[in-house]
Amino acid sequence: EDELPSVRVSDPGESGGRMQGEDRLVPPSPPPPSSTSPLSRSRLEKDFLEAPFRIFLLDMERQPIFGRPQPSDEIVMREITLQGKPIGWLGVNKGPPRLTPSEIAFLERQNELFYLIGCGIFLLTAVVSFFLSRNLLAPIKELTDGTRALTRRKFSTRIEVRSRDELGQLAADFNVMAQTLEQYEEMRKQWISDISHELRTPLSILRGEIEAMQDGVRDLDLQALDSVYAEVLHLGKIVADLHELSLADAGALNMDRRLLDPIQVLRETLRLFHTRFEQSQIAILDNLNDSRQVTLWGDPVRLSQLFANILENTLRYADAPGDLRLIQNVSATELTLIFEDSGPGVPEESVDRLFDRLYRADSARTRSKGGSGLGLAICKSIVESHGGTISAENAASRGLRIKIVVPLAAVGTDEKQRRPRDQQYLDS
Repeated sequence: EDELPSVRVSDPGESGGRMQGEDRLVPPSPPPPSSTSPLSRSRLEKDFLEAPFRIFLLDMERQPIFGRPQPSDEIVMREITLQGKPIGWLGVNKGPPRLTPSEIAFLERQNELFYLIGCGIFLLTAVVSFFLSRNLLAPIKELTDGTRALTRRKFSTRIEVRSRDELGQLAADFNVMAQTLEQYEEMRKQWISDISHELRTPLSILRGEIEAMQDGVRDLDLQALDSVYAEVLHLGKIVADLHELSLADAGALNMDRRLLDPIQVLRETLRLFHTRFEQSQIAILDNLNDSRQVTLWGDPVRLSQLFANILENTLRYADAPGDLRLIQNVSATELTLIFEDSGPGVPEESVDRLFDRLYRADSARTRSKGGSGLGLAICKSIVESHGGTISAENAASRGLRIKIVVPLAAVGTDEKQRRPRDQQYLDS
């Protein structure tokens, strides 16, 4: 049987496979096509031969059969022999592949396209950032300008709310803050005006009395001194009330808290006013229930001051003959006391402002009946310092109704647990 011809690639050690540079050689540039090569090739064949394969095959004339050697020093070639006769060369391109002209053109087109896309994205980002920054920075600038306006005491400043996001909520909160500051500024101006007016009245009377006695118009006798002394007491009462309210605002109102029965404190206060109510022809309708003892943590002196101010307010403004009805309601946790006089009441627009400082309702609550307009404001401070609430309303077919609600002391707890936190802190 005939043996098949064998093809052998020479080893590196063989001299036949060694060329310049010990198998690391640079083949010469391929010569122009020989007369035996076809004069023209198809585009597919040309691209195939020019493709940057790492392995290439050459014939004996070193014409590329498969792949193409690169003009680089990183080339290794081996001779291929068939039955001892050289028939071609097998090589490996170790360097980076060399691109074909079509690949280079494709990459250039890709680079141009990437540049165009990048420029388009940059322009689009710039436009979006511009409008987005305007939408974000415009509200912030308005808030900044509004804050600076508030520092200049322009409390009427408002910011337009354009959205419902966080910036819109911040603008709404800013408007609420500005409105609150505006209200407090108006109250401050009214407060200063009322204080000056309240102090001016007794001082003017004192000045008139003293000047009359100096000029000899009025004799310097006991009656004149009593008149001056009464105005001094009135002036001292106003100053004392203002001091009480300033302490309440600062949270420094002196409170000597202890377990007590508020109904008992109310009855003791009523006994002090019994004669004055009889003289004013105002009957006290006592509906207080003594069958159930109630206790709370409070200051008996402050509670007595609270009840005295309400009773004094009734004596000053209730028409005679009339009456004052006292109503008591007790729940498991709260005590409700209601003071309801026989009238007249107050205008509806003045009910919510009765506990404002130095506020007076017209008609039935005029300055001619005395007082400084601070009594009910002090009552509110005392009730709130006991953890309760106080409110006023016009009773149906009657006069003014004042309602006080205070929390009761818990039943079954020891003394230290029942004491308010602020008192426990002071004791410690």
